[in-house]
Amino acid sequence: MNKTTSKRLLALDILRGITIAGMIMVNNPGSWSYVYAPLGHAKWNGLTPTDLVFPFFMFIMGISTYISLRKYNFEFSHSAALKILKRTIVIFAIGLGIAWFSMFCRTWNSLSGEEISFLSRLGQSVWTFDHIRILGVMQRLALCYGATAIIALTMKHKYIPYLIVTLLAGYFILLITGNGFEYNDTNILSVVDRAVLGEAHMYKDNGIDPEGLLSTIPAIAHVLIGFCVGKLLMEVKDINEKLERLFLIGTILTFLGFLLSYGCPINKKIWSPTFAIVTCGLGSSFLALLIWIIDVKGYKSWSRFFESFGVNPLFIYVLAAVLSILLGNIRVTLDGATTSLHGYIYSGILQPLLGDYPGSLAFALLFVILNWSIGYLLYKKKIYIKI
Repeated sequence: MNKTTSKRLLALDILRGITIAGMIMVNNPGSWSYVYAPLGHAKWNGLTPTDLVFPFFMFIMGISTYISLRKYNFEFSHSAALKILKRTIVIFAIGLGIAWFSMFCRTWNSLSGEEISFLSRLGQSVWTFDHIRILGVMQRLALCYGATAIIALTMKHKYIPYLIVTLLAGYFILLITGNGFEYNDTNILSVVDRAVLGEAHMYKDNGIDPEGLLSTIPAIAHVLIGFCVGKLLMEVKDINEKLERLFLIGTILTFLGFLLSYGCPINKKIWSPTFAIVTCGLGSSFLALLIWIIDVKGYKSWSRFFESFGVNPLFIYVLAAVLSILLGNIRVTLDGATTSLHGYIYSGILQPLLGDYPGSLAFALLFVILNWSIGYLLYKKKIYIKI
């Protein structure tokens, strides 16, 4: 943790903040039974607004990786490699820690009616490693960051676009030859994850883990696209030229992705090549729009809310995950029945007051505001917690 007054790219912070706020909101409805369609993920093929938030963050991570590695002049060194490895391990370990904490709380509550000693209950709750999920959002961020950073320091940047094409094309071949577009356990992604990770350590969704091993390949290409966009963005100082480049890249990638989707469906759960291309294109266009609004037109006051998320993105995301787990596992009584604090706030207050869908959305928005209030305190004190 450190205090800094270094100049930051405001539009990049705002886009990062919008994606973090969006991720927190869509992950925490009052009830999963009452979620407005745009706030839910596509069941399989397709694209919803919610499907954009995670890939937007990864796109931004690619741009930020380019900016952060400039201090090494993009030259490999043991100190740089050690720093990258350390950050990769820390982010991955935090992801595992969140998964463990969730399993601990759920196991502790599930044993509440058992006639066992406190120590036995504690021991069973702590030792859940035989069925903990190994991969997840933070783990994907770690793997993609680590791979992108090492590639950036060891490969000439003019060859990175060729590597991106190779990764996406190779992954597409893997999908079409391995039942990769089937939403069941015959999918090659499911087969590999079950063989390597084990079914007990996977996300349960028809055998498909949306952050699985093989789908990490196009996700790395995704972050590399962001890295290349960061290079094109930072090579010029003129704001209008930056905008032109971003809009051009965004238009080309978006059009290309939708065009290719006739043969390669857009699918977040398998991170299909077209999903990576389209979301990077839309991310580039959205960043250009924010730069035009904030830096060209000077409309900044509206963005302060999201800036509080954007300057401490991973910390606030982890904070939100921990608070969500606590809200879902702290037991309270409602109408004589035991429920979670989450259930009490939604079913006992918001749902009766606002109704099913509005109440569910209100819970999500209140949860975003709760996390924002903590982020805002850090923002006001200019405290940036680096993960």
